[in-house]
Amino acid sequence: MPEPIKNMLSPTAIKEFAEAIKLVYVEFDIDGFCSAVADNDYDSLELMARGRKISVTLGKFLPAKYEDAITIIDKVISKFEGFAVYSFFEFVAMFGLEFWDVSVPALGRYTQYFSSEFAVRPFIIKDEKRMMAQMLEWSKSDNEHLRRLSSEGCRPALPWAVGLPKYKKDPSPILPILENLKADSSLYVRKSVANNLNDISKTHPELVIEIAKRWYGTDEKTNWIVKHGLRTLLKKSNPDALAIFGLGNADAVDVSDFVISNSTIEWGGDLIFSFVITAKQDTKARLEYGIDYMKANGKQNRKVFQISEIPLKEGQTKNYTRKHALADHSTRKHSAGTHAVTLIVNGQERGTLAFELVKN
Repeated sequence: MPEPIKNMLSPTAIKEFAEAIKLVYVEFDIDGFCSAVADNDYDSLELMARGRKISVTLGKFLPAKYEDAITIIDKVISKFEGFAVYSFFEFVAMFGLEFWDVSVPALGRYTQYFSSEFAVRPFIIKDEKRMMAQMLEWSKSDNEHLRRLSSEGCRPALPWAVGLPKYKKDPSPILPILENLKADSSLYVRKSVANNLNDISKTHPELVIEIAKRWYGTDEKTNWIVKHGLRTLLKKSNPDALAIFGLGNADAVDVSDFVISNSTIEWGGDLIFSFVITAKQDTKARLEYGIDYMKANGKQNRKVFQISEIPLKEGQTKNYTRKHALADHSTRKHSAGTHAVTLIVNGQERGTLAFELVKN
């Protein structure tokens, strides 16, 4: 069984963290700091909560003068990698909002070590105009970490992060940043731009479709961003999104011999299904399937998975067989009962087959 992710900030890791600080700040109380962090409640905390607790405790053991504390972090942050660095970012977000001219440049320096994407958000909330102006400047930087931060930090629905509900209602302040990055040379940056667009598409699909139509076809790097940024709309079979990529004609593809290998599947087993497609004319086909999972409350919930996206010549036939695991894992727990698999071609459902998931 894999080790819990929260153990990235285990008591052993905390001690190593404290010892590194001690090397640059001799007055640092290693034992006191470790005891204050890893108290009786620490084992029950998950990863993000552990990181925040370390940050709060840093506020008690680093110098009271904020500028002096930042000087120490400047000296020690390069000695860390991975999630331990998060506590330094969170320290800035917790204690540095009133020290803008010290904190914001620090976040710019620190982002190369892990990413300041979580820590910039309280600054956006405190003074949107000022911080978004800074983010726009970062989007023009020669440093890919800063360019990526400018996009990732203002995503409306950044996972695990402080929410930016204002940008869910009106994402327009984000758009100049994305325009600057729409053909970025760095895949690291382009992924963030696509994820930002995908976030926006969940509340403003028409806006993202308009952007996609304007961007698509101008540059291969931009095309990649558009395709990845519209992934949620494509999975929802949005006709305008499908049309951008020439995937709007579902009638150009025939489907036959859609079958499942077993209508009763034991818990942890595999759903195996097959089908045949035939092109009635030259076309492009996006092939997906949806699993309607039975939930514990007796209702079904669909999850869509992509199979392929291919060009087809008139008369061309292709056979497909797919295996879908029905084992429990950290992000999905299964329930016994009637499930279903639906074949989807260019956004249109082309057949549904039910199956029973039973406990062995």
